[in-house]
Amino acid sequence: MLDLLLTRRSIRKFLDKNIEKEKVDAILKGALLSPSSRNRKPWEFIVVTDKELLKKLSRCREHSSQFLEGAPLGIVVIADPEVCDVWVEDTSIAAIIIQLTAHSLGLGSCWVQVRERMHSDSKKAEDYIREVLGIPDKYKVECIIGIGYKGEDKEAHHASKLPFDKVHYERF
Repeated sequence: MLDLLLTRRSIRKFLDKNIEKEKVDAILKGALLSPSSRNRKPWEFIVVTDKELLKKLSRCREHSSQFLEGAPLGIVVIADPEVCDVWVEDTSIAAIIIQLTAHSLGLGSCWVQVRERMHSDSKKAEDYIREVLGIPDKYKVECIIGIGYKGEDKEAHHASKLPFDKVHYERF
């Protein structure tokens, strides 16, 4: 696990290569195994492989989402807030499980923050995505995870450079 954490990096450039169904299924199994508060599982996942939809999703924010156009897979992480009041935490856990599972399968990924972000001056990113994908109003959109075969290499994190000064024992 520590090796996965040290070597996982945000990848925004992908090869023009589809992801095998078995790998997509494994990523989704990981997501569905994600822990949630009181095991309520408020999250749901929208799997997007259609190039036109990915292109539209890449425009969900003014900045930081354009790379989705080049991703062969996007997983939109949504939740029903009526199921659980800590849906933000539950969807965040599921999203990182998606990223770590993708990395364990030799794939790269990057998180696009949607909640509390804007598509334009007058429209929330969440509302734009809801329109593009036909998501019912009761759902909240946390993020989109872009996934694909890595089209860029990034150096692993170094354990010797971890900010241990941010760790406190017993008291601050």
